[in-house]
Amino acid sequence: MSQTAIVTPSPLKQWWLKWRFHLNILLILLPLGFMPKYFADQKLFRGESGLGANMLENVQVGPWSVSLAELRDEAPRQDGPAGYFKTFNLALCQACVGEVKAVYLRIGKPRSLRAAGTIFFGTPYRMATSLPVPERTRGDAELWITLEGWDGAMHQAAVPLAKASPATLAWLNKQGGK
Repeated sequence: MSQTAIVTPSPLKQWWLKWRFHLNILLILLPLGFMPKYFADQKLFRGESGLGANMLENVQVGPWSVSLAELRDEAPRQDGPAGYFKTFNLALCQACVGEVKAVYLRIGKPRSLRAAGTIFFGTPYRMATSLPVPERTRGDAELWITLEGWDGAMHQAAVPLAKASPATLAWLNKQGGK
């Protein structure tokens, strides 16, 4: 006569056998919580939701006009030893697309075209640049937009930093900018 021994599974194995289906469902549902932000970012990068946050339309720069916006309504991000950077987007007006050669952005008035700031890149309807933001920038600083035409003409306009990027101004105040 043979006796078979009945082996009872350990408590951990019993728990796993009972709850594995529910844990798998949780692993499927968890990423769905992040989907709205993902789709909002994709919409922004495709240009379907405008240029970004705090958009300033029809900023007059000489005979031309531009629309300027910060990419996201957040503080500048640190990029290693290079310091803090803020991303801005810009769109040229329909009439000046063929006339503008280059667009630059800088905090503070540029001394010359050689020190005009960071250059925008991309299509004329959605250009982008990463602007370095020094930690000691004053709260009343201005962003200077410089447009260079194909005929060599250079036009500049200033926009208050508080108007173009309130998040950057709040960050500067928190940093104790002087």
